[in-house]
This record gives sequence, C-alpha cells and structure tokens, in this order.
Amino acid sequence: MVAITKESVLATLRRISLPDGGDLVSHDFVRALSVESGQVRFVIEAPNAETAQKMGPLRQAAEDLVKSMAGVNEVSVVLTAHSGGQAAPAAKAPPSLKVGGHPKPQAGPMKVAGVDRILAVGSGKGGVGKSTVSSNLAVALAKQGRKVGLLDADIYGPSQPRMMGVNKRPASPDGKTILPLHAHGVTVMSLGFMLEEDKPVVWRGPMLMGALQQMLTQVQWGELDVLIVDLPPGTGDVQLTLCQKTELTGAIVVSTPQDVALLDARKALGMFDQLKTPVLGLIENMSLFHCPKCGHESHIFGHGGVSAEAEKLGVPLLGALPIDLDTRLAGDGGTPIAAGDSEMAQAYARIAEGLVRGGMA
Repeated sequence: MVAITKESVLATLRRISLPDGGDLVSHDFVRALSVESGQVRFVIEAPNAETAQKMGPLRQAAEDLVKSMAGVNEVSVVLTAHSGGQAAPAAKAPPSLKVGGHPKPQAGPMKVAGVDRILAVGSGKGGVGKSTVSSNLAVALAKQGRKVGLLDADIYGPSQPRMMGVNKRPASPDGKTILPLHAHGVTVMSLGFMLEEDKPVVWRGPMLMGALQQMLTQVQWGELDVLIVDLPPGTGDVQLTLCQKTELTGAIVVSTPQDVALLDARKALGMFDQLKTPVLGLIENMSLFHCPKCGHESHIFGHGGVSAEAEKLGVPLLGALPIDLDTRLAGDGGTPIAAGDSEMAQAYARIAEGLVRGGMA
C-alpha cells in the first residue's frame, strides 16, 4: 500500500492553480492538515468572507484531487473564512476563541503534542533584544532544515506578530483547537494575534497562566523538532508556569554586556537553576558596534561581560551579536534578518548550527 504523507498531499494540492498564478499551498490557504490511516483532513481558509463565497468549486476540486491519490480512503475538507467575515454557505464559520481563562489542573510537567524539544529564551530585564534573538533564531533554525515553532509568551508586550510579519487572528475548526500562523518557514503563535494591537493586557497571574497553557496545549503545532518560547522579561508567573508545567529541554539567557543588564540576567539564571531548568547557554546581544562609515569598532555597552559570566557558570557562550541597524529595520519590517544572507544572518546561522550540532535543536 502506498504511504500517504502530509508532504505528498501538499504536493498534490500545489497542482490547483489560482487566478494570480499561485496555488493553495503557496498562499497558505491549507491549514490543520492531518493524515492518518488513509484518512486526510484539512481546512481551506480564505482570507475573507467574499473570497470564501467564490471558493466552493475550489474546495470540491481539492477534495476530488486528494481523493484520487493512491492510498487515500477518506477525505474531509472544510472551507472557512478568516476572522472578520462569515464562512461560505458550504462551510462552518470559525468559532470565536476566548483566551486568558484560569488554567486547568495538571498532575505534573507535560509534553506538548508533536514537539520534540522546547527551548525557552529569557532575560532578566527588558530591552536586551530577547524577542529579536528569538525570532531570528527560529528563522535560522528553519533554514537549517529544522521544523520550528515560535511561541510569543511575552503576554504583556507581544512583538512577534510585527517581527515575523504576520498579524491575523488564528482560525479554529472546532472552537478548541487553535490553528497557528506561518511565516519564514516557522510556525508562529502569539497572544498578539488574538488582541487588538494597541490594546493593553491587564490580567492577573491566573489569567496569564491560563493563556500560556492554552497556547501550549490547544495550538495545533504539528510535528516540530523544536519550539522556541519567547518569554517576557523578569521572573514572574509566565516563567514559573512554563518551567513547572512543561517538559522544557532548557533555557537560553540573552543579555547585553553591561553590569546593569548582567545583574538582572543573573536573576534569570538563578530562577532557572531554582526551577531545575537546564541553562543551555548565554547569548551576548549588542556586543559591539561597527561604524558603517569608518569601520571603527566600539563597545557601547562594555565588553565580555556575558562571556565571563558563561565561563563562571560553566555554560557555553552561544554567540556574541553586534548592535546592528539593519537587524532593527528588518524586525520592524516583518522579515527577520536571519532570513537573508548578510553577516548578521550568518551570525545567527552559526548559533543555530551550534544548537543543532549539540542536539539542543
């Protein structure tokens, strides 16, 4: 019997051309694809209700084409419209998802379905570029051929929607499962997708913990080699929940080299140690500045502080990243610099290579 895989189904769906020359897969219309014992199920998510109204024949064509594949016994295709409109008459509209309820009881640390490794990226304080490192590290690992997810757990200040260049509300086929978004080869989920961009999150601890639990257990992450979790600054409820309730592979701590940042980084390191979470290494961000005009090298925030701390703790220094205008512009523009081939992209690639080589990703 011919073995049906997600890749073979996607390859078949790429044969259905759209008027603009693209296809269902290249436009990211295919969501929640599952293949099991000859049964294939997936969602076709139109960008709006008006488009969904016209896609009934396309849905039927996709179903018929997949059904014709050798080894396929049953096909279920649901057509939905994205949040903000109603689904086409032939389909059920995606239910409204509520986030931020109290967490459900757990017996102990849990694994996230389909996810092999979970890496938490943390820092003791804000402003050290932790989210920039998280997004670029995720993209760099994806370029290494890894299946990568990125969870923006910085609930008070979610920035990954902007940095990854995606910002639409995730769909749900059943009101429970959350379908994540995809960008630059990375599966992405953020509370920022669920809220208005300028709306503040004014939640107490239990709601934060419940939201994190939802984003770990209700999101259909699929099969991932590694899930990068971008933590909020500090040592609060989100960090405690993740470390105590999830089977973490380990943590990466980001800091700038100056003493003030290192004081707070040590608190994050102490927290991970207290919670029995292995620290896999440190990353020194904003390590130096290269003047683009004269080439002068300047250590704006000091030099070698994170390297010395890593040596003191006996953990690896995973990389030292310069402060770089293009990195900031790329993040603001929604395409992490690691997606390109610049010197900064190569710096992130080296960190990713080290993590893969060390079995951490």
